[in-house]
Amino acid sequence: MSRVQLALNVTDLDAAVDFYSRLFNAQPAKRRAGYANFALDSPALKLVLIQGEGAGGTLNHLGVEVEDSQQVAAASRRLEAQGLTTRDEEGVTCCYATQDKVWVSDPDNAPWEVYTVLADSATFAGAQPAKAAAAAAAAEPAACCGGH
Repeated sequence: MSRVQLALNVTDLDAAVDFYSRLFNAQPAKRRAGYANFALDSPALKLVLIQGEGAGGTLNHLGVEVEDSQQVAAASRRLEAQGLTTRDEEGVTCCYATQDKVWVSDPDNAPWEVYTVLADSATFAGAQPAKAAAAAAAAEPAACCGGH
């Protein structure tokens, strides 16, 4: 299933989880220190809450979760063919998951990722494989969530 991702910075993770649990009548799919996500079917949304990464109530990043790495690669090719600057990351650990992804930014520099989750991870972010590290070095400094 594809779904839109909205990652928000929050000041109080417990309060945010309580609010969004009530709003969507759902519990988080994943909850770790400073992090929670809701994987909703209706609406088709991956809501990510990140504490301590920016001012509360601000956008962290946006994304589209897809089913597999082939869809990530196809999105990367399509975006490049449309003349957009992309940054591919393969096998990166971000948001307590190992992922393949491609990043683009909108005209106002809002970061978007097209990604797939390959496996769960015990860590929020980890060392990048050589290919992702080289891509990141050629672009802006990268951290988990594209440095945003």
